[in-house]
Amino acid sequence: MLPVMLQLYNVREELKNDFDGTLEQVAGAGYRYVELALAMAYGKSAAETGASLEKAGLSAVSAHVPYRDMIQDMDKVIGYHLDVGCKFIVVPFLAEEDRYPGPNYAEVKKGIARLGEYCSKKGAALLYHNHEFEFADCNGKYALDDLYDSVPAALLQTEIDVCWAKVGGVDPAEYILKYSGRAPVVHLKDFDSSNGGQVKAAYDLIGEAKKARAAGAFPFRAVGHGVQDIPGIVKAAEKAGARWLVVEQDLPSPGMSPIQCAKQSMDYLNSLK
Repeated sequence: MLPVMLQLYNVREELKNDFDGTLEQVAGAGYRYVELALAMAYGKSAAETGASLEKAGLSAVSAHVPYRDMIQDMDKVIGYHLDVGCKFIVVPFLAEEDRYPGPNYAEVKKGIARLGEYCSKKGAALLYHNHEFEFADCNGKYALDDLYDSVPAALLQTEIDVCWAKVGGVDPAEYILKYSGRAPVVHLKDFDSSNGGQVKAAYDLIGEAKKARAAGAFPFRAVGHGVQDIPGIVKAAEKAGARWLVVEQDLPSPGMSPIQCAKQSMDYLNSLK
């Protein structure tokens, strides 16, 4: 089994209330590695964040960092995450005007290339994390493929989110294999669907996801407790040359806390060994 990180977006509200205590709970759930999110919003310096992680027995390997923040001040924003120890810097999301077919898309692709050059010079790698909307048609191919075709692999690697790939209409394992050698980090995310757990047609799922997003109620589940073929996805990630897996569950399962869900995901992954 590849080493597993927890995406700290899972426990964002808990971190606001008790930063150090929440990190200890993450470690108690079986994690030793994390992917940062919203790291600069907690009012801690890079040194303070690093000290809190070390105290909990955790290491930050990767970080989700907003594109506009990075492009505005690379030294400050990317530098913060590098100082914490992150080796992978990830564009987690693009606003509607910045992604295809938005008016800023062409310029954003150039900006992502510049970010990739910066990260490379600093000994890190830039990745892109997808959602379902990047699987829209872009001149006969997926918009996500257009992005990866437009920015050289040396400047931009993939962080394929398998939930949104599935919702977008592709087989997650096959899509990971498509980017073999360019997929160092894979996001494991599971979900249920509205018809008893059976995946419906892609266009139905996309519509459901859009409505669920608007309502803040997409049916996320712990890894291994939804509709995804997690063993097949993990095997594909290993075959594609991935180095890390990330557990992400944007919202907890009904009746469970984010930490309980994180432990449930880790327990399931440990059962695959």
